[in-house]
Amino acid sequence: MKIVPKKVFCFLAITITSVVSASGPPPPGHIPPGPDPIPIDSGLVFLFAAAISYSFYKIYQMKINKKAPM
Repeated sequence: MKIVPKKVFCFLAITITSVVSASGPPPPGHIPPGPDPIPIDSGLVFLFAAAISYSFYKIYQMKINKKAPM
């Protein structure tokens, strides 16, 4: 397996640049964010129920559209 030096260099340059730029201190006068006004878990039960029902629907649909062996 051949490792291409140009791709490795680009990967390392992008990774190092993003780490260095993200690790700086916050700008002066930066106000830390307060608590979220909307709770994160407000609709998780509905989302979970929708995901389960959609997965059952797709499984049922795949069983119906399955071709019979000849």
